[in-house]
This record gives sequence, C-alpha cells and structure tokens, in this order.
Amino acid sequence: MVRRPALPTHPRLRSWSTGALALVTLLPACKDSPTSVTAGQELAQVAAAIAPATVGAHVAWLAADERLGRRTPGPGLAASADYVAGVFREAGLAPGGDDGSFLQRWPCEGVSGDDRPANVIAWRLGSDPRLASEWVVLTAHYDGLGIRQPDARGDSIYNGADDDASGTAALLEVARAFSRLRRPPARSVAFVATSGEELGLVGSWWFVAHPPAAMSDMVANVNLDMVGRNASDQLYAFGQAWSSVGAAAAATSQAHPELGFSLVGLTNEDHAFERSDHFPFADAGIPAVFLNTGNEADYHHPSDEAATIDNEKLSRVSRLTFFLVHELASRPERPSWNASWNDVRASFKPTRGTCRR
Repeated sequence: MVRRPALPTHPRLRSWSTGALALVTLLPACKDSPTSVTAGQELAQVAAAIAPATVGAHVAWLAADERLGRRTPGPGLAASADYVAGVFREAGLAPGGDDGSFLQRWPCEGVSGDDRPANVIAWRLGSDPRLASEWVVLTAHYDGLGIRQPDARGDSIYNGADDDASGTAALLEVARAFSRLRRPPARSVAFVATSGEELGLVGSWWFVAHPPAAMSDMVANVNLDMVGRNASDQLYAFGQAWSSVGAAAAATSQAHPELGFSLVGLTNEDHAFERSDHFPFADAGIPAVFLNTGNEADYHHPSDEAATIDNEKLSRVSRLTFFLVHELASRPERPSWNASWNDVRASFKPTRGTCRR
C-alpha cells in the first residue's frame, strides 16, 4: 500500500525450483468431476484447493532478494510481471494485455519499448449473454519499493512480502480457482496485477483510464493490499458501508464462518481508502472495496520478508476473496453505490503519482 512462455522454461524464471513449481501445478479441472456435484459443492471444492503452501510459494518467489524489491521500473519488476503472466498462462486464462499478451504497458519517463512497466491482465468470460459484457475486476499490486536506505542489519532490499506480494499471491490463487470452474459465473471476471502503486497508483490510474476494449463496462472492483499478517481473524474492508460491493463482502464473510474472520468495515481511516489501487476505480464511479489485514512494524521496511507471512491466513483470505468475487459476478443486480457514498466522495484527496527511471 502506498505510504502509509510456460513457467518452467521462462528465461526470467529459471531460478524457480522444481519443488516450488510443483506447488502451483494445476489440480485436475473440475469439468472432470462427477456430474452429481452441485454448483455450491464445486465452489467449496475449488476454494478448498487454495492451500497455504501454494500462496506461500508465490510470496516466497516475489519477495525473494533476487527480485530486488520489485521497484517500478526495474528488472525485478519485469521478472515478476513474467512470473504473474506465467501463472495466468498455465491456468489457461485469456490474456487481456497489449497485442494478445498478458502485459499492458504504460508510460514512464525515460523508459521505452518493452522496458516500460506493465500491468498484468487475465480474464475469464462470463456465461450469461446478457451480463458477460459487465466486468468484476480483482486487483493487487505486485510492485514494491526496491532498494533503499539499509536498516540496522545492513539490509537494503525492501522485499515487500506483505506489501504486496501477499495480495498478488491471493490474486493468483483466486484466478487459478476461477480457471478450474466447469461453468464461470454470469459476469466476466478480470484479474489485474498492477505496477506503480508505490509511486502513487500510477498503473491502476492508467488501467482505469485505458481498459482493454472488451472491458468498457467495469461494474465492481475488489482490491487486495497487505493481506498476510496480524491476528488470525483480523480482516478489514475499507469502504464497506458505501456500496453493495462492501455489503457483499460482509455477507460473504458471514456466510463462511469456517474461514474464521471477524470482518470489520472501515471507511477512510488514516486516508487508507485513498491510498491503494481500488481508488481509481471508485473515482471513476465503479463500486469498490479494499481488503486489508492491517499494518505491522515491518511495513515499508526491509524486514517485510516472506518468513513473516501467515500463509494459512493468506490462504483463507484468498478463499474468501474467491467466494466474494464469484458472488459479485453471479448476482443479477448490478453493483451500486449507496447514498452515503455521495456524502463522502468529494472529501477525498486522491493519490496520483508519476513514473520516471
């Protein structure tokens, strides 16, 4: 959060170990399941397949020292974009980026061509001809702070495990879960890993202003930023009171007590609603909610490392997100803001940064 080719052969991913790769190998597709399995049972089975070891493997790769903190722009960010695209590709999801790729490149001063930073976009089209043109968008930022002032240990790599390799890992597992459904929900669902968030939401502002042509009607956004730390049951939903998307988050949490969360609805405490990638969606009139498990002492420090992440909790956040996004994509009514949003929207001070080499 702002302050405050196939995987085995990809040139930037050859350091990926065989054991770690095995953790993200797709489970057998649910389309091969017995026809007696109901839609609700299938959802539960697909969600249950999101495992602590798998989300942990994503975090470990993204937050490794070799990624150099994933600064925008930079080689660690580029390698991470390829990693995310590789997971989408292995899952069989459709690419939503430029020229049939998964990458949507955006302008950055002093950077040209394929060196430009990118958002990484994949999707699964909806099953209802009337609603498939409406899009529910799941976001998380995969960039970090890069290399900065060393701490007392001499560590200068700001690995960004919770901020926001955790949200990116959850997004990847939710995307893979959707790929395993025999029948997608009514609306289309897009998975957007953004870059430039730490610079001031640069990638998400670009995405909202320049969505892929197919995604002209975005109806809801769920954003994941810092979702892997703190108490086992602690989960916040910023903006919960302002839209039917927030209400759906509360209802989904209540419908799944087995996930063990005490979801707390927040508004704009510490200006948090203004400071992550959901805000450009909200600013454009698209109902949004921001899921977060709270700050911790390692926030924006080199000590925000993979070993600090509660992977069991992160897997539960991922399952809750899967259920929530599926619910939003399945409801017949279009997501909407409520009257209280109109009372507060003029008070926000948007975070909007710039990018330069």
